[in-house]
Amino acid sequence: MLTVLGNPRRTCDGLTRRELLQVGGAGMLGLSLPKVLAAESVAPPRAPRAKSVIFVFLYGGPSQLETFDMKPDAASTIRGPFQPIASRTPDLRICEHLPRLADRSDRYCVVRTVNHPQNDHNGTHFIQTGHPLPPADRGAAQVDATDKDWPAFGSVISYLDSQAAGRKARSFPGYVYLPRLLGHFAGYDINGMYAGWLGKAYNPMATRIQKRDAADNPYFRDCTDDELDFRLNGLEPLPGITLDRLSQRQSLLSQMDFARRRLDQHSAIRSYNGLEERAVSLLSSPQIAEAFDIRREKPELRDRYGRNLFGQSLLMGRRMVEAGARFVTVAWDLAVRGDVCGSWDMHSCLEKVMKNHLLPGLDLGFSALLDDLADRGLLDETLIFVAGEMGRTPQFQNRGQQDGRDHWTYCFPCLLAGAGVRGGITYGQSDKDAAYPMSHPVSPADLAATIYETLGISPDLRIPDAQGRPVSLVDNGHALRELFG
Repeated sequence: MLTVLGNPRRTCDGLTRRELLQVGGAGMLGLSLPKVLAAESVAPPRAPRAKSVIFVFLYGGPSQLETFDMKPDAASTIRGPFQPIASRTPDLRICEHLPRLADRSDRYCVVRTVNHPQNDHNGTHFIQTGHPLPPADRGAAQVDATDKDWPAFGSVISYLDSQAAGRKARSFPGYVYLPRLLGHFAGYDINGMYAGWLGKAYNPMATRIQKRDAADNPYFRDCTDDELDFRLNGLEPLPGITLDRLSQRQSLLSQMDFARRRLDQHSAIRSYNGLEERAVSLLSSPQIAEAFDIRREKPELRDRYGRNLFGQSLLMGRRMVEAGARFVTVAWDLAVRGDVCGSWDMHSCLEKVMKNHLLPGLDLGFSALLDDLADRGLLDETLIFVAGEMGRTPQFQNRGQQDGRDHWTYCFPCLLAGAGVRGGITYGQSDKDAAYPMSHPVSPADLAATIYETLGISPDLRIPDAQGRPVSLVDNGHALRELFG
C-alpha cells in the first residue's frame, strides 16, 4: 500500500505521471528525477514478428573455423582440418560436414561477429540473458546459478506474459528447457537459465532425461523410446486423484486468496502463487501431457531428426511451440563431467569428435527442424536462435598429439532463422583468422534486443528488480533490424 497526496494506493493499480514524479522526487522509490522521467519514456512495443522462440544452445563453444566462418586461405595452424563447400549463400564458407545446412542456407542468416569479454563458460549468462554475470558465490566450479543472476530470456517473457494476463495461469508453460537443465547431466547447475531475482515462479519447466550410466553420452548414439521419455513427472494421475478432487483442492486454496493478496508485493509470495498455479495447471491438463509425449510423432519424422538425444529434443522443441510455449531452449549439453572429447568444448579430439558426432548431429537435426517448421507453417511465426556461449581460439592447441582449440569469446558466430529473418545472408565480417570482428560487431545485448523486439517487446521496457527498482530489459543493445525482410 502506498499513500500519495493523502490517498492510499496499491502499487499494482498504477500511478499517474504527477504521482510518479512526486513519489520519485521525494526519494520514496530511491529514484532521482531524471530516473523517474526515464522510467516513463519507454519506447512503445513494435508489432511482433514471432509468437515464440526456439534457442538451440550448443553449450561449450563450437569452433567458428570448423562451422560457419571457415578460413581456407589461412595458415594451416589456423584453418583447421576440414574443407569448405558451396552453400546457397554467396559469401558463406560452410564446413564439408554440414551438407544439409549448406543446402538450406537460404533459410537462415549467419551472424559472424558475436563477441563478449567473459572468456570462459560463464558466458552462459551473457548468451541467455544479454547481461554480464553479476558477482556471487558460485560454488567450487564457479559456474553455479544464484538468485542474484539476471533472469533468462524465457523467464522475462513468462513474467511479462503473466503480468499481461493478470493472475490467470497460462494453459501451457511459457518457458521450457530440454532435455535437462544445463549442466545437470554432468553434476553442474549452470548460470543463465533461471529466473534469478525475478523469482522461482518464472523458472523454466524442464524435462529430466536420464543417462544409462555415468559415462554415457546419449547425444552420440541412438536412444530407445524408454530413454526418450520427455513426459513430466507427476502428469500421470495418482490412484484416487480425480479432476474433481483437484478442483476441490484448488477451490479450498482459493478461499485464502483475499488474505494472500495483501502480501502480493512480496517476491517470495509471488513465487509461491506462481508455482501453485503452474502445478495445478500441469496436473489437470491433458493437452500438456500430450505435448510432452514424443511417441505421438510419426516414426519417419523422428528418423529425419535423428534418434539421438539432440535430434529428438529438437523435435520436442517444435512440439512445445506448437502447443503454446513462448520460449524453448534445446541444449546440446556436456553429458560427462570433465570429458573434453564429448561436447562442443573441444580442447582436444576436435577433428574426430566434430567429424563423427557433433557436425553430423547438428546438420541432421537442425535441417530437419527448419523443414518441419516450414512444412507446418510455423517458421514464419517462430524465431530460431542457434549459438554457443563462445567460440574457439584461432590456433590449434596440441595436447598429447590430440588437436583442439581453447575458449574464445572475442568473435564467434550465431544463426537466426524464421519470423521474417532474411535467409541466405551473412552479417558482420571477421578478420583473416576469425579472431576479431572487422565490421558490425554484435554484443549479447544486441542479440537480446533482437529477440525481445521480434516478440513485440520493447528492449527499453523496465521491470522491477529484486529491490523493486525499475531496470531496463537491455543495456546498450540495439536490435538487428537489418536482418529482417
